[in-house]
Amino acid sequence: MNDRGSRLVRLDALARVEGESALHLTVRDGQVSAARLSVYEPPRFFEAFLLGRGHTEPPDLTARICGICPVAYQMTACQAIERACGTTVGGQLAALRRLLYYGEWIESQTLHIHLLHALDFLGCSSAIELARDQRAAVERGLRIKQAGNAILEQLGGRAIHPVNVRLGGFYRVPSPAELRPLAERLRRAQDDALETVRWVAGFDFPDHSCDCALLAMRDPGHYAIDSGTPAVMTAPSGADAGRATAVRALAVEQFEGRVSERQVPYSTALHLALDGRPYLTGSLARYAISGRWLHPVAAEAARAAGLGDPAEGAVCRNPFRSIVVRAVEVTHAVAEALRIIAAYEEPPHPYIEVPPRRATGCAATEAPRGLLYHRYTLGVDGALTSARIVPPTAQNQAAIEGDVRRLAQSLLDRPGEPAGDEELTTLCERAVRNHDPCISCAAHFLDLTVDRG
Repeated sequence: MNDRGSRLVRLDALARVEGESALHLTVRDGQVSAARLSVYEPPRFFEAFLLGRGHTEPPDLTARICGICPVAYQMTACQAIERACGTTVGGQLAALRRLLYYGEWIESQTLHIHLLHALDFLGCSSAIELARDQRAAVERGLRIKQAGNAILEQLGGRAIHPVNVRLGGFYRVPSPAELRPLAERLRRAQDDALETVRWVAGFDFPDHSCDCALLAMRDPGHYAIDSGTPAVMTAPSGADAGRATAVRALAVEQFEGRVSERQVPYSTALHLALDGRPYLTGSLARYAISGRWLHPVAAEAARAAGLGDPAEGAVCRNPFRSIVVRAVEVTHAVAEALRIIAAYEEPPHPYIEVPPRRATGCAATEAPRGLLYHRYTLGVDGALTSARIVPPTAQNQAAIEGDVRRLAQSLLDRPGEPAGDEELTTLCERAVRNHDPCISCAAHFLDLTVDRG
């Protein structure tokens, strides 16, 4: 290993990070002075081309931001516009929306667990290799994902970019008889989800902790997904590393006052800060803030997996263990989907009217990767005059960079032979994948540059 000058290590086909990005580590005299996660894809301008559109259009248009979590964009857009128009969707329509959202959680989290993240712990270079070595695990993951897709197809009309969602509800709602086959499939998926928790809990996890603040939706009595208000768990200090710290709620209308954006010169993605500091949203944040309200089946799975007792406020701050938390969340989503189906009664009408008015509305929900925020301002005719969308990955980028920097430094400080570029590269890849970033809703490659001097 040459510690003088610059070294370039290219990973030109990293298919387990969604989107195109580069990571640049600067090492000087054995110290990692900078870790820069650079997103170099061109801006997509969704906020700009929403301007002038009718108030009914954002749910369909914003779904195209992501092929993996389109429901998150639809649900958040619907809620923001409905709030602007003074409309509340409740009862069975709200339950069906949550069921649709659970379908996305199930398929998206399962995809990440089985085909992207588990490979890091099992030393596999591809899902094909994993299927050869652990066929039963991959087949189990595919069955769970198919159950999530079936929910999307039934309620959304199709698994990718659903077309049945509209302001006020749905274009069409199912009968109880149409949901019964979903329940049969979900009961099988629940057994598979519990086995998945046991499987990933047996992985070897490096000792690491994320020490920033956590942000997630909070709705007392519920493991929040599409309800509640944003809440912040403060960063730990010293002895607090493994315990819950103070949780403070903030109205969704306060989000933009507390969360600031800035453009960095090395990336086309904005960096966000909470009260001026990096923060983390996603599975670890949700588990810390709402874990006590997990479905009992999921809570027991969490305890058995070594995550502590969520009923007592257990907190997991190790990003490597996020795969276990995601598996617990899949178990929760399956159990809650079954509960919704069992209690379902067909509403008299598939939607309620949402007449436009001149107003501003904002909303936040929990996409699989974390809190998603939308704000829209409507003109007197209902046309959009402003739009703002804050996706989870943009919020997490600064925290991911900090994570990479600390992990790389730990390798450089290791006693004995110093870490080479290949070992650094592998660890940095894992550090990024721990957070399941959806950089542009595509999945292609990452380049790592190590600059030594």
